[in-house]
Amino acid sequence: MKLSTTIFSTSLLATAAIAAPLTAQRQARHEARKVARANNRESHPPYKSDTKEILHFNESSHESYSSNWAGAVLVGTGYTAVTAEFTVPTPKVPSGGSSRTEYCASAWVGIDGDTCDTAILQTGVDFCVQGSSVSYDAWYEWYPDYAYDFSGISISAGNVIKVTVDATSTTAGTATIENVSTGKTVTHTFTGGVDGDLCEYNAEWIVEDFESNNSLVPFANFGTVTFSGAEATDGGSTVGPSGATIIDIKQNNKVLTSSSITSSSVTVEYV
Repeated sequence: MKLSTTIFSTSLLATAAIAAPLTAQRQARHEARKVARANNRESHPPYKSDTKEILHFNESSHESYSSNWAGAVLVGTGYTAVTAEFTVPTPKVPSGGSSRTEYCASAWVGIDGDTCDTAILQTGVDFCVQGSSVSYDAWYEWYPDYAYDFSGISISAGNVIKVTVDATSTTAGTATIENVSTGKTVTHTFTGGVDGDLCEYNAEWIVEDFESNNSLVPFANFGTVTFSGAEATDGGSTVGPSGATIIDIKQNNKVLTSSSITSSSVTVEYV
């Protein structure tokens, strides 16, 4: 099915390129990236800086550094839902970057992925930039399976997005993205048959340098992402990110983000 879809899309793009070659080229890149995402894009538990070794937090609020995660992680037991809203940023090519390279980052909420190493239930938005072309994808994932794009929702810079994950059991739940600005909501329901069981040990609000083809993608300058109304359900009670472990991205001995928390928000800034 994917092959036939690609052939059909290619023929349409060839026709469009006659009238608008730049638009067609951008669309072709976007379609190619969507195919790659379907096969290879995935979030991953936090790595220790510049390694492939998993970084495990404790219940301390001291800052930690990772190659791929920035934000806040609650560590405990009984986390069954996580939610927040954020305003979609306009990603930029980082200083010294190339206009030929695509740079990306992703903002998401999730359950597990650190002190539980068997699964992550998560949903969020990728934002990518190549030259002057910017694109966005809304996605859901039950790691260790790959991420899958939502259909039927469009996202633009400046939109307010609400992201929510809700585990009804350790093998079932929902991932929901609401574009508050447009009123459109999409939900994916996991009914079991997943590749790993949740532990319900972690709740997180994260900006990530995600992986494609087993490597971290070039990291975009995403400006600032603030997760407002940040809440988690813990044993039936609602809690905020206070007391969470703060984590920032550090690559090649350079700190790329600055994260902070309040009782109801998590802010991640590209530095």
